[in-house]
Amino acid sequence: MVTWSQQAVADLRSVHDFIARDSRYYAKKVVHDIRELVEELNGLPNMGRIVPELNEEGVRELLLYSYRIIYEIKDEEIFVLTVVHQRRNLKNEKIPRES
Repeated sequence: MVTWSQQAVADLRSVHDFIARDSRYYAKKVVHDIRELVEELNGLPNMGRIVPELNEEGVRELLLYSYRIIYEIKDEEIFVLTVVHQRRNLKNEKIPRES
């Protein structure tokens, strides 16, 4: 089962709001496409690549458009941790983790 962290929900809202300044249509489309891709994790939790900054098997990312969808696999659960732009310098300590 996929669970979105509060941070990831806020990130997705920020992505929407940023894109909506230019196009409400594309803002909705990008958010919709991100959500659809994340839903695929229910059947294929390891489909993303390992996050290079962490190099941990259980923390992976999906790439879509200009965004990195970072998630953690714990037992049978999948936690979406954050959604960030690919150009953002992502530091290890800035990735929120499930405890």
